[in-house]
Amino acid sequence: MDARSEVLLRQADLFGGELLLAGLPADDLLSALPLARGWNWHAGDQALLATRFAGRSQFDTRMPEGDYRAAVLFLPKSRELTDYLLHALASRLAGKPLYLVGEKRGGIERAAKQLTAYGKPRKLDSARHCQLWCVEVQQAPPVPDLHALAQSYSLPLSDGALEIVTLPGVFAHGRLDRGSALLLEHLDDLPSGHLLDFGCGAGVLGAVLKRRYPASELSLLDVDAFALESSRLTLARNGLTANLIAGTGIESAPEGLSAIVSNPPFHQGVHTDYQASENLLTQSARHLVKDGELRLVANSFLKYPPLIERHLGPCRTLADADGFRIYSAHR
Repeated sequence: MDARSEVLLRQADLFGGELLLAGLPADDLLSALPLARGWNWHAGDQALLATRFAGRSQFDTRMPEGDYRAAVLFLPKSRELTDYLLHALASRLAGKPLYLVGEKRGGIERAAKQLTAYGKPRKLDSARHCQLWCVEVQQAPPVPDLHALAQSYSLPLSDGALEIVTLPGVFAHGRLDRGSALLLEHLDDLPSGHLLDFGCGAGVLGAVLKRRYPASELSLLDVDAFALESSRLTLARNGLTANLIAGTGIESAPEGLSAIVSNPPFHQGVHTDYQASENLLTQSARHLVKDGELRLVANSFLKYPPLIERHLGPCRTLADADGFRIYSAHR
């Protein structure tokens, strides 16, 4: 069981009745708390929870409806996302307890200070390198408008600028990251057909692909509900259309793709996790048509070419700059 869940169960008498667990891990916690419900924005965790606890967890960017006697937030990595989630929970918990649990190295002590907006926070427990905090919500805020928290930036292109919209918690919130910037310079001559932006984030790569290859079908895939909502806003802002897919990795992608373009993620919360990226390299051939192409950007220290060549085909380096490399391989 996740260490954060174990900390909660050390105080199990606090968590009976109708309880909302926000950002809960895919472990046995719902079994131990049979009246609790989950709110998740990670498609992988949600899929596992839905299989084991059907109907008890919801995948969304907004707090599920319900009359909860308390709520627990499992601390996410982003301070801005934490702020939104705490506001969303506190807005429905006037006079009720709001709990925050997280790892010390994830910044739980810093995040606990954000609870002061609603009352006087108390530390209830510290174990397994985690802490559990609580505040009785005396100052309930209004329900937050997620879209009002969006940040946008203009991306100049030769055929007119695109506006990119990002929400709290999404990678490179409010800015273009260096890896994507390099990849955007090397999107020429992709095969026509069905294109996939894997790990789409705010949809910057996908929007550029749709602008550059308007006749091609486009899909955008991400594990995070806030990323998918950001991509939806980016596409709508620019009058573009695409398929949005909530998925755990390349195994969630359609088959028959002509090209997969990616700035693949390698963080899961505060932890480094290369599994989704490595699965992309080892399994992309199953999703590409003959002569289909994988084109991605990666940190130059990552030893991706041997994996690509073992599972897909000869790997070319299209660019090497600022600590990043652009790789291309055809099936």
